[in-house]
Amino acid sequence: MTAEERSRLEALDAVVRSNEVRAKIKPVVDRVCAALGREPEAVMTWEPIPLETFRQKLPPEIRSGWVFVLRAGADTGAERHPNSHQRMMTLHGTGDMRVRALHGGSSTGLASLPWQSNVLVSEPSAPLERRWISIPPNVWHRPVVGKDANWVVVSFHTVPAEELIEEKLDEVGGGMKQKKYVEAEGRSKK
Repeated sequence: MTAEERSRLEALDAVVRSNEVRAKIKPVVDRVCAALGREPEAVMTWEPIPLETFRQKLPPEIRSGWVFVLRAGADTGAERHPNSHQRMMTLHGTGDMRVRALHGGSSTGLASLPWQSNVLVSEPSAPLERRWISIPPNVWHRPVVGKDANWVVVSFHTVPAEELIEEKLDEVGGGMKQKKYVEAEGRSKK
């Protein structure tokens, strides 16, 4: 991790750890947890967080914030964001955000490269690298959640919520699927 990226994560960490911000995002966390409870087939649920929640204390390149809740025991599969740098921290629970660096000769970036494990925890006293991960654009990542508890995370992206694109491999058709997490009018898609 570069010194510049560490500084950026430290700034985000200070914002998210503030009591004021925690109090403001708690209703979002509660709604997203409740949505997962109502959708037994869903592996995760999410909701964007209005940027004004953070009182303009975010680094200028941050264009959207999110709460994601991933179901205990879930492996959501490999995904990447071609148009955004993602920075994510664990709020509650533990999960393994596995990543794969791009492979120069592969159109998917998945050819025979091992997954690098990044177990992230919610323990406030844990080092920054155990609570946060920085995932540049086009880097494949795969959230894997332990069986004991759901994993609640806050994620920041460098594009507005309605522009965030997720790409997944279509394991049946062999191609690539793209989706947006939020429709233009701001409703989340599950």
